[in-house]
Amino acid sequence: MSSLLYSLGRWAFRTRKTVVAIWIILLALVGGSALLFNQGTDNGVSIPGTESQEALDRLATTFPQVSGATAQIVVEVPSGSSVRDDDVEGPVEDAIASLEDLKQVDSATSPYDGTVDDTISDDSRAAIVSIQFDGPSGDITETTKDDVSTIAATLADDLPDGVKSALGGQLYSTSFPAFTITEVIGILVALVVLMLTFGSAIAAGIPLMTALLGVAISIAFIYISTAFGTVSSTTPMLALMLGLAVGIDYALFIISRHQDNLKRGMDPEESAAQSVATAGSAVIFAGLTVIIALVGLSVANIPFLTVMGVAAAVGVAVAVIISLTLIPAILGIARMRIVPKRVRRKIEEQGAHDPLAHVSSDHEAVKPNRFFHGWVKAATRWPIVTIVVVVGAVALLALPAMGLRLALPDAGALPEDDQARIAYDMVSDNFGEGYNGPLIVTGSIVESTDPLGLMDDLKSEIEDLDGVAAVPLATPNATADTGIIQVIPEGSPDSEETKALVAEIRGLHQHFLDEYDVDLSVTGFTAVGIDVSDRLGGALLPFGILVVGLSLILLTMVFRSIWVPVTAALGYLLSVLASFGVVALVFEDGVGADLLHVANTGPVISFMPIILMGVLFGLAMDYEVFLVARMREDYVHSGDARRSITTGFLGSAKVVTAAAIIMFAVFAAFVPEGDTNIKPIALGLATGVFIDAFVVRMTLMPAVLTLLGDRAWWIPKKLDKVLPRFDVEGEGIHQELALRDFPAPGADVAIAAQGVRVADDDTTIVSDLSLVVPVGGSLVLQGPSPLTVSAALLTLTGRLEPTEGKLKVAGLPLPVRASGARSRTGYVDLARSEDPVVALRRAVAERPSILAVDGIDAISDTRVRAQLRDLLASTSGAPSRRGGPTALLLGTTGDTADVLSAPGATHRLAEPGAAPDPSAHSRHAGTQVRA
Repeated sequence: MSSLLYSLGRWAFRTRKTVVAIWIILLALVGGSALLFNQGTDNGVSIPGTESQEALDRLATTFPQVSGATAQIVVEVPSGSSVRDDDVEGPVEDAIASLEDLKQVDSATSPYDGTVDDTISDDSRAAIVSIQFDGPSGDITETTKDDVSTIAATLADDLPDGVKSALGGQLYSTSFPAFTITEVIGILVALVVLMLTFGSAIAAGIPLMTALLGVAISIAFIYISTAFGTVSSTTPMLALMLGLAVGIDYALFIISRHQDNLKRGMDPEESAAQSVATAGSAVIFAGLTVIIALVGLSVANIPFLTVMGVAAAVGVAVAVIISLTLIPAILGIARMRIVPKRVRRKIEEQGAHDPLAHVSSDHEAVKPNRFFHGWVKAATRWPIVTIVVVVGAVALLALPAMGLRLALPDAGALPEDDQARIAYDMVSDNFGEGYNGPLIVTGSIVESTDPLGLMDDLKSEIEDLDGVAAVPLATPNATADTGIIQVIPEGSPDSEETKALVAEIRGLHQHFLDEYDVDLSVTGFTAVGIDVSDRLGGALLPFGILVVGLSLILLTMVFRSIWVPVTAALGYLLSVLASFGVVALVFEDGVGADLLHVANTGPVISFMPIILMGVLFGLAMDYEVFLVARMREDYVHSGDARRSITTGFLGSAKVVTAAAIIMFAVFAAFVPEGDTNIKPIALGLATGVFIDAFVVRMTLMPAVLTLLGDRAWWIPKKLDKVLPRFDVEGEGIHQELALRDFPAPGADVAIAAQGVRVADDDTTIVSDLSLVVPVGGSLVLQGPSPLTVSAALLTLTGRLEPTEGKLKVAGLPLPVRASGARSRTGYVDLARSEDPVVALRRAVAERPSILAVDGIDAISDTRVRAQLRDLLASTSGAPSRRGGPTALLLGTTGDTADVLSAPGATHRLAEPGAAPDPSAHSRHAGTQVRA
């Protein structure tokens, strides 16, 4: 992957104007499409498979009058007056008449209608006008909402002085998020951090510019998608928040690596290509973890949450692609201006160095930073003490999470000056909290011979249940096949009492079935919210297992270790629990609620935990990779476990600190004035980023690794072989650049090997293989055993990984570019072929650049050998599909004098385990085998 990214970075640098133009055109296209196709967002919630949703779907057919969205106008008169006064009743009735004339309003129920109970308070100081729409909230147009708001405003003007009215209810219970000046503060903080990190205004501006471009494109995609499905209003804000954070961070990682390269005198083009190949590999890994976690939100099987996760994942993907393409293009435009002037002058005075002289510069000693040196020294001096203190402190912070309650937000969570919140409070004060969240109990009564009597009986039973404040309505529909019972709980919509009442009514399902032959279900906005919370609560454990399991697998692939992934996953869990604890502390217990402008304490939005877990997982793995991968690099080169912790920490702490501060600032900026739905998520993410980066990754992990010592990097050999390798630090491109001029600058060779050894566990199969085969040449490999010969041929065609040594096949370094080498080479084992001639003919037909023929000794038939000889004669030097003549490798264990009369030189493979022959090494290393 690093080789591909290296080529991509170089291409973007060279074609910088084209790349920039492509992104600008893409922005214009998606932006115009968003304006053209945007259908608006929706706050409706659908949860297929739950009792409340299935009942709601049935009501849409059998009792459409009660299945649509609802709203209410609440009127309250001062003490000593009554809502029945003529100067109050008259304007209210006029408003009801106006409401019923609206196209999407199915009915507007007057509080003065004698057939409806409990719409006027006991003291006659308040009345509720119930508005029933003819469709779900997502179908109600903005025009209809505006018309209802206008009628409510007219009513407020027509009422006598001192009489209050407010429009609220389900349709208006959730505010639409909007971008505020507070979010700009987060961007400004990011700009300051970038200035301090880079020391250059140009370098600091690039991440902000590219992040904003990515956010604009991803949000445009979201609004385009509204033409094809329902998108919640929270989705664009979540994409904005994540897109800004990861977009800035990913650019920071690449530009920081580019600056370091330039400061060492590397050519700007080479530097940009290497930066994309190295830091870009880690960006892809970090982006993939966030994307996988966000898409994993679909495990909850809640459509709006799935859409939210996919949309946010698209935003992260856009940020990754921009980082890998647009960033190197802009670096090509900026060139040396990306570094501070004083550094630029110093580089010009010293003169540019050879780019390849710095291929391994990432492993050079890091100039100590006194602050970070003191940090890592304090964390690792007494590792057990550090571990106990950190785990204890985080555990204490996580304790409030035990009381964290989840619910869908209602108007009670809106700001106190919001009309829907005013209506909510007026209903609570005059009627009781339960009137803000009525339940609907419904079922089929088609078998009943007395539907009215049946509904009265059901009403009487439900009225006697604990937690029921009133049952104002119990009626069949016009065709008497479906009945509904409106139940007013004593508790608020998000209270535990209301949740318990829903569970109790559902628990009596069998009783109602046996007693009345009615299959009752509980639905309504409040019941839907309870079902969503339960579904999400049930999804937390499988989602957590998915995320933690994924982290263990990915980190094992990256670090080739058992202990590092385990400690990283446990550290992630600590960060998540601490985030939950802080959210509960603020939103449940009210600590700092006024400071953060929390309108009302209580349950937090149901999908906060699962979104926080998904996003924080990706960010935590991001910091883990950039810190611990550097430590592992230094350990591999030095073998000193303790020293590698310090040098690795010093080499990456500055960038990780800058990235974490930026993430924290962006997330925290959405808390004070943020949307009700986003506020707890933003606070949880800001807390999680701070704790995970500075407490878990930069303090706890160095202490744990110090305590483990060399054991931290242990992995079973069998597992190491099975696991694929994920080159997040671009080690592959370093190896490729190091072998760029091997065996000699400009050499046109098919195969070049020097000191190559192949081993299985501790058993050497091929030792000290050194040779050079030119393009179109041929070579006979003679070995002491079929195993040695086969291993050598498989290694020289990229099918077996060498244990050590230098090896280039078809111009590609191995094992880094093994897949590319395999696509350019062919291998045929005549001994294992049913028809050797057919097998060789098929291999020749593919026209590989290099063809290896094994098992020659097994062919004894004279006629077959003659056919094979003719095929090889026609293949040697023939044009390959990639251009240039084909090179031949022939393997044998016998006398090479008559190996199908093959032309070319002979290379004798050493006996496995024998001491290498120095003369043979020098002889073969310099031999140019000819066709």
